[in-house]
Amino acid sequence: MTKINKYFDWFTRLMPLWVVIAGVAGFFKPGLYTPLKAYTNLMFGLTMLGIGFVLNYEDFLPLVKKPHLVLLGTLTQFGVMPFLGYVIAMLLGLPKELAVGMIMAGSVPGAMASNVISYLARADVAYSIAVTSTSTLLSPILTPTLVYLLANSLIKVDFWGMVLSIIQMVILPLFIGFIIKRIFKRFVDKIIPFFPAFSTVFIAYICGLVVALNQQYILGLTLILFAAIFLHNFFGLVAGYNAGRLYGFDIKRRRTLSIEVGMQNAGMGAVLALKFFSSQTALVSALFATWCVITASLLAEYWSKKRIE
Repeated sequence: MTKINKYFDWFTRLMPLWVVIAGVAGFFKPGLYTPLKAYTNLMFGLTMLGIGFVLNYEDFLPLVKKPHLVLLGTLTQFGVMPFLGYVIAMLLGLPKELAVGMIMAGSVPGAMASNVISYLARADVAYSIAVTSTSTLLSPILTPTLVYLLANSLIKVDFWGMVLSIIQMVILPLFIGFIIKRIFKRFVDKIIPFFPAFSTVFIAYICGLVVALNQQYILGLTLILFAAIFLHNFFGLVAGYNAGRLYGFDIKRRRTLSIEVGMQNAGMGAVLALKFFSSQTALVSALFATWCVITASLLAEYWSKKRIE
């Protein structure tokens, strides 16, 4: 690994720090972020393009060799988090905008950062990539469907608009990146370490932007929203691990599924919420993105030091 690649790797590993710094900056200096709001979709598309560069044919081998294991992970992802978000929002009596935000944060696919966290946690990285990729590819169908089913009674949901947006922002850039890598592999391989770092910058930026847009709203928030996000993430991590136990997975794969379920592509959730709902709805995803990266990083640090028997 070259020196500059090591810097990119170091930068990516410090994602929780950059997200927190961006959020604080967004609160105290909102003017730093709001001029770039119009380019949010473009930046997210570039992030997914970069992820397409990183993907390899080998990453999909688990799906080919043992498709039922990958599908179990994907079904657990979409079967736990959306409904968990809905139940917690209802039990805590969250306002409509925040309740929809909880549903949105739970209905997006797993975070691409989960692959890095799985590596740090000494988990099954190949399985993590396969589940994340599969859930992302299925998101144009599953994310709008789940949001519509769970949130349409609270607020009008533009189902087809959301489907089209996910295809444009997620699926097309992902495939374009994948194809470009096949054609210009030697060149792309040299710049691959840049893209996880760019993804880190985008996640930090979107969190800072959403905080900036909600500066006054945040001042009036109670601890209930933070409790909701804590419970959503905590029970997601627990449900993922215990689902793995139920499926008969080994410890490494249980860790992976825990991370996959507990970490959501909240950047995608925030972008969709900004486009189809409100900045208050997007705030949930931004806070969830910050919190899930912190908890997953701490969990990975703990697991990395724990002996696997």
